[in-house]
Amino acid sequence: MALRLWGTMMVLVLLAVAFMWAIQIFMLEKNYANATIHEVQEQLNPIMEDLKTEDLAYDAKLIPYLSKSINGKMLLVSNQGEPIEMYSYGHPINLQEAHTESLVWQGIKASGEYQKILAGEPYNKEIRYEGRLNAYEIGIPVVYYGQQAYVILFRSFGELYTVLEMNREQLIVLSIILSIATAILAGILSLRFTRPILVIKNTVDRLAKGDLAATPGLKLKDELGQLSGSVEELGRALQRVDLLRKEIIANVSHELRSPLALINGYAEMVRDIHYKDDIKREEDLNLIIKEAGRMSEMVNDIMDYSQLQAGYLQLSKDWYNLHEIIESEIEHCEQSAAEHQSKITLESPEAEIPVLVDALKISQVLRNLLYNAINHTKDGGSIVVAITGLDRSYKISVINQGEPIPVEEREAIWERYQRSQHQAGRRQGTGIGLSIVSTILKAHDMPYGVDCADGNTAFWFICPTTQRN
Repeated sequence: MALRLWGTMMVLVLLAVAFMWAIQIFMLEKNYANATIHEVQEQLNPIMEDLKTEDLAYDAKLIPYLSKSINGKMLLVSNQGEPIEMYSYGHPINLQEAHTESLVWQGIKASGEYQKILAGEPYNKEIRYEGRLNAYEIGIPVVYYGQQAYVILFRSFGELYTVLEMNREQLIVLSIILSIATAILAGILSLRFTRPILVIKNTVDRLAKGDLAATPGLKLKDELGQLSGSVEELGRALQRVDLLRKEIIANVSHELRSPLALINGYAEMVRDIHYKDDIKREEDLNLIIKEAGRMSEMVNDIMDYSQLQAGYLQLSKDWYNLHEIIESEIEHCEQSAAEHQSKITLESPEAEIPVLVDALKISQVLRNLLYNAINHTKDGGSIVVAITGLDRSYKISVINQGEPIPVEEREAIWERYQRSQHQAGRRQGTGIGLSIVSTILKAHDMPYGVDCADGNTAFWFICPTTQRN
């Protein structure tokens, strides 16, 4: 990954360098040449009228000015076509001694435009070689000592191209330095960026292999730091789930061992001792049936939760009377409450509450909430199932007296394997009853929660109700 990131950064830098070279080659040279030509024309515009009307011989400063204004050479030619004077950057030149200027003159004299100027026609000429602008030439008819004469201005681009070549050489060095510096910096940044990712990946791999104590240990204040924190939180959650899983396995093993031992013991008593005593035999058999039923409920809880989480069980909704569903579940749980001298009462404003639900699943919700309340109510305490009418819905609350659930634990109690009121209660059951409640209510899109106030704990959910058409 670091190599790919480094390669991506290098490609971007090389594209930037290529863009700079494209500008240098295809735009700067042309723009510089056009700007130079425009500059020459701007310099000449103020004196063009003077050149047409005034005699150059009467203004000694005008001829040097022409050469200086274009940063080039100026040649004054007679009407017979012979050079009179030549200036270079404002300085007079002797054509007989200056070989370079003599070559310039020879080139001008051999051009077709030179014949035009002798005919009194002004001209502008761009001199190109192999597609490249080498010089800019202007021919202007003037008067010199009362005679027809001609001024030829010649601006060479040699110096411009020399500067451009220097710029290109500097650009080559700059490109090399930039590429090397970028390669080093990109390598450092790539490793700096990918190292935390590799640490997080290795941590996730260790978590996947069962090392739940693994943590990234990164203290960064960016998105990677947030990701590291999320992985640490995941590790803590997995540790909590693993601890609760171990607890539930131990708890289920204990809960199943007790009824199995009772069933085995009382079955032997029926077989060996009480088989002739009808009263004792019936008591033993009732206890066996009761314990077998308790085992069946625990196993059903585990299977139902697994199937609900896997999505194998689908809701089968129809219209039912919520009041009757609640009454039926209270009757089912009254015997368990009576074993602890507790009593369940129902408070309902109406006897007919039509709801569109899966009756079996809502019954399971109520049964788990009632068993939870029985499990955490002191002997002789009371349990109230209250139905409260709301706007187009009813709130069903299962209220019991007992120690309040700490605020920080009220979200965790709905998790799998987690027990409500962890430090209180009889600690009976599998510990997944509230998880089943949460899963079923979520499938019905019903809000739910738990409130603790005035020594009472109330588990509640809200069931929408609509009259059937």
